Amino acid sequence: MPSTEEFKKELERVNAVSKWARAVKKTAVTLLTVAAISVLTSFLWLPVLKTYGHSMMPTINSGDVLVSVKSTSLKRGDIAAFYLNNKILVKRVIACPGDTVKIEADGRVYINNSPLNEPYIKSPYSGETDIDFPLQVPESAWFVLGDNREASVDSRNSEVGLVYEDQMIGKVIFRIWPLKDIGVF
Repeated sequence: MPSTEEFKKELERVNAVSKWARAVKKTAVTLLTVAAISVLTSFLWLPVLKTYGHSMMPTINSGDVLVSVKSTSLKRGDIAAFYLNNKILVKRVIACPGDTVKIEADGRVYINNSPLNEPYIKSPYSGETDIDFPLQVPESAWFVLGDNREASVDSRNSEVGLVYEDQMIGKVIFRIWPLKDIGVF
């Protein structure tokens, strides 16, 4: 028959194991809750996107990781993320609903008959287009262009065309990778 002392030691060991198991369980539940909230938040309000391609250079490079905010309240100059044929594209909003867009043969862009100031592009480039200009942007749509006009397939081409509200993911607000370029747009 075990002695009282042995019984006490065994009880302390069982209590310690039980305490440790409760701590592990509590930690696991906390981590799962935080992970679920993070995934839900990123999916519903702040999608995180990794870019591929060179259409937004020099503003955004291939491999950059961006955070966007779900929104359709976009204004001219915003960087937008949207769906096109099960892909996510990132381009700059050039014209908003109701605006009239015209792109000259030399690549200069006019919005509502006023030249658009575009400090984010290296040089104007009209590129290949099968859209007739001037173009009136309808309600719930945006005209988007890549900052690297020579490498961008964008609203100048009917393959992309205008971006409608149901395609829109939202406004790109922040770069989180690479760390040397982290910052707000």
